[in-house]
This record gives sequence, structure tokens and C-alpha cells, in this order.
Amino acid sequence: MTGVIGIDLGTTNCAVAQTDMDSASSVRTIPIPQLTSPGTIEDRGLLPSFLYLPQTGEFPDGTLAMPWDPGNAVITGEFARAHGVKAPIRLVASAKSWLSYSGADRSSQILPWGAPPDVEKVSPVEASARYLKHIGGALERANCDYSEVILTVPASFDAAARELTIEAAEVAGLKNVTLVEEPQAALYAWLEKTGDRFRKQVELGDVILVVDVGGGTTDLSLIRVTEENGDLQLTRIAVGDHILLGGDNMDLALAHNLARDRKLDSSQFASLTYACRHAKELLFADPKLKKAPISVVSRGSTLVGGTLKFELTREELTSILVDGFMPRVTITELPQAVRRTGLTQVALPYAQDPAITRHLAGFLTRQARLAEGRSFVHPTAILFNGGVFRADVLKARVIEVVNGWLTSDGGSPLKEPEGADLELAVARGAAYYGWVRHGHGIRIRGGTARAYYVGVEAAMPAVPGFEPPVRAVCVAPFGMEEGTQADVPPQEFALVVGEPTVFRFFASSVRRDDRVGDVVEDAVRSDELEEVAPIETSLQGEPVQLVPVNLQAAVTEVGTLEVRCLQKGGAGRWKLELNVRKDQRTDAP
Repeated sequence: MTGVIGIDLGTTNCAVAQTDMDSASSVRTIPIPQLTSPGTIEDRGLLPSFLYLPQTGEFPDGTLAMPWDPGNAVITGEFARAHGVKAPIRLVASAKSWLSYSGADRSSQILPWGAPPDVEKVSPVEASARYLKHIGGALERANCDYSEVILTVPASFDAAARELTIEAAEVAGLKNVTLVEEPQAALYAWLEKTGDRFRKQVELGDVILVVDVGGGTTDLSLIRVTEENGDLQLTRIAVGDHILLGGDNMDLALAHNLARDRKLDSSQFASLTYACRHAKELLFADPKLKKAPISVVSRGSTLVGGTLKFELTREELTSILVDGFMPRVTITELPQAVRRTGLTQVALPYAQDPAITRHLAGFLTRQARLAEGRSFVHPTAILFNGGVFRADVLKARVIEVVNGWLTSDGGSPLKEPEGADLELAVARGAAYYGWVRHGHGIRIRGGTARAYYVGVEAAMPAVPGFEPPVRAVCVAPFGMEEGTQADVPPQEFALVVGEPTVFRFFASSVRRDDRVGDVVEDAVRSDELEEVAPIETSLQGEPVQLVPVNLQAAVTEVGTLEVRCLQKGGAGRWKLELNVRKDQRTDAP
């Protein structure tokens, strides 16, 4: 079947689906063969996003072979996750989160993070490429005939993380790759499932809140139902921050609670966390169960060869997960920052507040400009995504809390459209989007998830102890579509060439009315802008020269923002891309 492949490159799990270009009803998920033990390969619906790097001689020759890679020397998927519990210093996890973290060199071999020097390491890009290469092998084994790949990313991914995702796909050998945001893919999966019936579930003016909580991240989006030429349209109007908070945090919370009176080493605690995930899923799947037993192999000197026994009760599950991660809060209770110690370990910027409902309150109140005079946006419908919400009790708590906010502010209760499979929806929606982007069905209008600005240093006399303010000039407004470009209205811009310099960029998720060329006078002090990673480079040209230029901005098909500097009255052309690391590429005249 010739068609389009949709891949959900998840923080915790990956999934893949395919659709025929001639029919939207042909979307099907593709099973992913993977090692479940040495020499044993089984088909699974999900590929856990874990990579285990064995030491030399750890496994007999040939037992790690895959049908498409007989000389395979690493473990990807289910067995990697299970075996990695025994040797966590060799287990790569959360590669996707590292891929989005600008505080790390994402092309350097840094994973497993914190592993000793004698352990082989890979970069976040390489780890992501390994997962995608494994999926490519699964497609080959299934004899899938396809011409295009749709790869999903969080809506909160910046341009650098998007480009790195494309780079990983290229390393994996995937061709004709297009990105789509995960909340949009989840909504596309809903459209694929409901077909024309979607018009009966939502109506003009509805604001759909997409709450996506996966294994490692929480992503929030708002999509409005609009109208064009008498037809209903879907337009994304807001996205939240990239919040490192999800099901993995829940498993850790359960493990810490059970281990509070025991002394466990790091390996035992990792095993307990892994077992808590299974116990959690067991209790959520069967409401009649009151408790789930847990056993962890003991490594203590007094219980050699024995086991440590634990028990997770339903009461503990509810109090820790429902009340701990989805507490009943008011709309004014925003995420709490924890006071940090003077020294902290370098790692991913995990969310400090585990309360997802507080992050949701913060998201809706930050979008007050869309609230038509209210203090927060009133969603009219909610669509859940992510494996966490297989637990109906967690979905019910979120609806209860949001409905409480709406009722207290004179709003109406939420509608809950019939959703698709929570773990496979993103992959299926990506495949369906591949069909839509060729002129079929309804396309969700999105564009850039934020407005982007370039920093311009103000000209002023030198004053001791005072730095010149930085003006932020809008080069890409909120919602600028991929594949489009815009000229910044002429201003007195001068480009520094021939010497090392720094270009500063800013972004905003709340300034939706700015247009290309609009200026924020003091960008550094503005609470509506956040500074993104600067570009340090040296543009080609005569040393220490100021070149008068006009600016042009473009958003590529993969969501990369390009700022082009065009010499006034000359042939000089320079290009800055918000998509690479320290070796920032530039185009010289």
C-alpha cells in the first residue's frame, strides 16, 4: 500500500501508522518488532524510547540481531527498558527531552547522562536516530510502501529542536520528512475517527483544550473552531511551555512513597520504579482490585538471593497520583517555584511543581488576551491525549477542576469529544495529516506557535555601569505559516560583520497582535518576552564593518525560522537560522 507514514517519536514510547493516499479510512498502526529478551523478537504496538548500550561480551554473539540489522550491537525498546533497570548507567532515556534542552550541546555524546567515562555514550540526536532507524527497519520488514514520512514534535519545541529532529530522521535514513505538532496530530486522529460527525460534536466558536500528558512531558494547546466561506475550520490559537512532567514522575512518586522506610540502592530503586509502573497500570485497568503486590530482587547482605516485598494499595494510588498531580486548585493557584540550594546538579530542567492542574491554570490565565474580557480563557471542549489518561480517574479529575473554574466564572461545563486511542492517536493522526496535506479533509491552521523577535541594540551615548537597552523587532508574528516569508519594513539596521558577535532573539506566546516590524522597546525587561538561545558567530565581510541592511524573515516547511539580512544598495546576503547549536551556520555574500 503506497501512502504516508506517521511516526510518534515519544519521550517514553514511539508508535507508527500508515495511511493510503487514496483513502482516509485506511489508517492502520504498524506493529514494531523488538527484543523482549536475548534472541527473542516480538511484535509490539509501541517501541519504548529506551536505548541500552551493552558492554563488550555482555550478551552472546548474535542474540541482539534484528532482521534488518544482523550485526546490531545495541538494544532498543522493551528489552532495553527492562534490562536497563539492572544497569542504569548504560540506559539512555528521555533523549527527546534532551533534544529540546538548549542548555546542553545536543549533538555531543552526553547520554546516558552522568554515566562514568568508561561507558560508551551517544548524543540526543543519535539516540533519536536509533529509534527512528529501528522503526524504519520495522517498516521494511512489514513491506510498507510509502513516499512520505510525517514526524511529530511537541508544539512547544523551538526551531532548534525541530531542526535536530529532522537531522535525526536524516541520520536514520528517512526521506521526505515533514513535521507536525503532537496536539494537532491528536486532533487529526479525532477527525479521522469521527469523520463528518465532528460537526455534531463541536460548533462555531468552540475552543478545544488539548491536554497531552505522556511519559515525560505535559503539552497544552488551544484550538478554536472558526469559519471560512461557510465551512468550519480549526485554528490553533495558543500553545503552552515544554513542561517536563508526566507519567515517569508519577512512577517515581509511587516508588519514593513505598521506599520511605527502606534503604535501597540505586539499582533496587530503579527496579521498584519499574515495578510501580506495572502496578499502577494494573490498578487503573481493573477498578475492582484493591491492591497490587510488588517484588524487588534484594541486593542486601542479609537477604542474598531473596526479594523485597511491597504493596501498592488503591488508596495510595489515588492520594499520590490524583491528589498529588491533579489537585483541586483555583484558577488563581499558579505553578509554585521551589527555592533552590546554592549548588544544584546539572540536568534537564524538570518542572518544579508536580501539580498538572496548576500548570493548566497558568496556561489558561496567560492567554487572557484571548479571553474576551475574562481573567482566563474559557475552553468549551477538552481532548485528552497521552498514556497517562488511560486512567479514567485522572481524566475525571481534570474535567472536575476545569469545570469548577468555568462555573465560578459564569461559564458552561466542558464537552468531551470522543477521542482516539490515547497511546496511538498521535501516530495515527500524523498519518492522517499526510492525507490531509495533499488537499483532502480539514486542515488545522497553525503556523509558528510563538511570535519571534530579533534584538537590536539601541544607539545611545556611553554611560558608566549602564548597558544600552535592546529593542525587539518582530520578524515572525504568531501563526506565521510554514513555507512563507515576510519583509520587515525598512528601518535603520546595521549589520556587524568581520568580527565575532552575538545575535539575540526573543519569543512570546502571548503577543498575538504584533505584526512584522512591530517593536518592543525594552525586550530584556518585558514580562511578555523570553529570550531564546543566542547565535554566536562571525559573519563574513571586511573587518569591523557596519553594513546597512534590510531584514527578511522566512519560516521553512519544517518550522525553522530564517532571518535574512540583505545589504542596502549592494549584493551582500547573510542568513541566520534559529535551528543549530554553537556551530551556527551563516550564509556569506
